[in-house]
Order: sequence, then structure tokens, then C-alpha cells
Amino acid sequence: MAYRKLGRDNKHRRSMLATLTKQLVINESITTTITRAKEVRKFMDKMITYGKKADLGSRRRALAFLHNDKAVVDKIFNELAPRYQNRNGGYTQILKLDERRGDDALLVVLKLMDSEKKEEVAEKKNATKKEKKESKK
Repeated sequence: MAYRKLGRDNKHRRSMLATLTKQLVINESITTTITRAKEVRKFMDKMITYGKKADLGSRRRALAFLHNDKAVVDKIFNELAPRYQNRNGGYTQILKLDERRGDDALLVVLKLMDSEKKEEVAEKKNATKKEKKESKK
């Protein structure tokens, strides 16, 4: 997979991307620069896809990338993968913030999409529309 160098050597870059991915899994939202966010998004999509496959090989690949952090991998496989079972990619969202004061790097919030919440909101909207129609009759 070709990815940005981010001004680091290979080991440091892989470690940084793994750590940012772990933090995204734990907190479900991180603030970082736009270039890092675009790279982490690729790896986060891959981890959730591994979780959706839910076989032993996928779990081992996720563990190998995430520095053998079993709690994070368990969260991916037990919580995040079922949440996105009906979704074919696009598990993250990037929201732009302001520039950082020191170096004017564009900061963004990278967060996981809330597919369950959107479905619940849609159901509530449909329910209120039905109530309005019934009250008019």
C-alpha cells in the first residue's frame, strides 16, 4: 500500500499510524492534521473490514498492526464491526478545524461515523411524520 511519508522513517511512521488508529478506536474521535487523518482513515477502514470478516487470520493481522493490543482488537471485532455490518466502507468522517498556531497546519477531527444513530434518527423522523399525518385526519 502506498502512503504518505509524513516526514518520518518507515518504523516511526508505521508506529505513529498504528497509535493514531488505536486512539481512534478507543476514543472514536481524534484531532490531528489533515494529512495524518487521511492516512489513518485508510488503516481504520482496513481494521473494521478485518472485524467484519471475523476469522482468525483477520484477527491476527489486526493484532500485528495494532501492537498486540487485545483490548483494542476486541473492541473492533465485538463493537465496531457489528455497528458497520450493513455499510460498505466509509467508516470515518473528517471535519476541518482551524490552523495550528505554531506551524499553520490544518487541524481536523477524525471520527467514526455513527451509523446506528443515523438509523435511529431516520426512524424517529418517520414516526413523527406518521403522527402528524394521523393528527391531521
